Amino acid sequence: MKKFLILVLMISMVATMAFAQGAAEEEVDSDVIKIALIIENTIDDKGWCQAMHDGITLAMEQNPGRIEYSYSEKMKPVDAGSAVLQYAGQGYDIIIGHGAQYKNLITEMAAEYPEISFAFGTSSEIVGDNVFSYMPESEETGYLNGLIAGMLTKSNTIGLIGPVDGGDAARYNRGFVLGVQEVNPSANVMVAHTGSFSDFVKATEVAQSQIRSGADILTGSSQQALGGLRAVADYPDDEIWWVGQDLAQIGIPEGYKVLSASSYNYAAVINTLVDKLDAGILGGENIPMNFNNDGFIFKFNEATKSRITPEIEAKVNEALSAFKAQAGHSSVVNWSSVKYN
Repeated sequence: MKKFLILVLMISMVATMAFAQGAAEEEVDSDVIKIALIIENTIDDKGWCQAMHDGITLAMEQNPGRIEYSYSEKMKPVDAGSAVLQYAGQGYDIIIGHGAQYKNLITEMAAEYPEISFAFGTSSEIVGDNVFSYMPESEETGYLNGLIAGMLTKSNTIGLIGPVDGGDAARYNRGFVLGVQEVNPSANVMVAHTGSFSDFVKATEVAQSQIRSGADILTGSSQQALGGLRAVADYPDDEIWWVGQDLAQIGIPEGYKVLSASSYNYAAVINTLVDKLDAGILGGENIPMNFNNDGFIFKFNEATKSRITPEIEAKVNEALSAFKAQAGHSSVVNWSSVKYN
């Protein structure tokens, strides 16, 4: 009987230890936030979608063991619903539709799954208690590139290739125009929109047309802008340059034509989302991105730095310091009033 009681006691202790270990593992697991990303292009598009993917992976490095991440590529809004349902069924905590085109889908799905947090951008709209929106204040990045273009152009003709006239693209474009006007009121900025965020061919055609019209500095935003850079790279022996909206453009073969680039640091958004969920907040807020909260990163291309005069660098650094200090810049405040069409 004594041996039997000892055996029972040992089994009970092992069971208790196993239960405690399981509870501890469950507690650790509960600390993990599962993030799902839905994008219309790919994670290596050297633009819009890659910027968010890179931001999430950076946030994972900054929050070791806190984030579990999955993504779905090439998802048109009409097809993305199935991906959202799959992620919801798998217990994801945050589902991000990276693009304003996902707004309606995210709004509908958020109403169906009030216990899940959703996010979309770029937008300043608040569409639900469990939906975050995020808005890059990209007039800041556009302004810096505009300063460079306005001071460096020889022809006084500058090309700007937008996707659509809305969201952060509209802010970038108008900030760019303001930057050009600040340093070179005589310059003509030719603005055209492809009507698409991912039509590389159309962006190439627009850029070629602007170059034939005399543009010697060009820029553009969203993933379609890569087509514009490729058009600039078709003139290797000409003084035709590109100011970019994504740092990844510096490292590609066409990057030898890039003078500068600004990237969205979406880690700032992801870190904020993690903090909000930790605080029990599922949405109902807008998350801004700017230089002050490290939402943007700006760099000159070291390979083409010889083209940047000390005067240009000083002017850019002056504006950049003002943005980082959140002091603002007087000519950027009224970006929405810029009329270029």
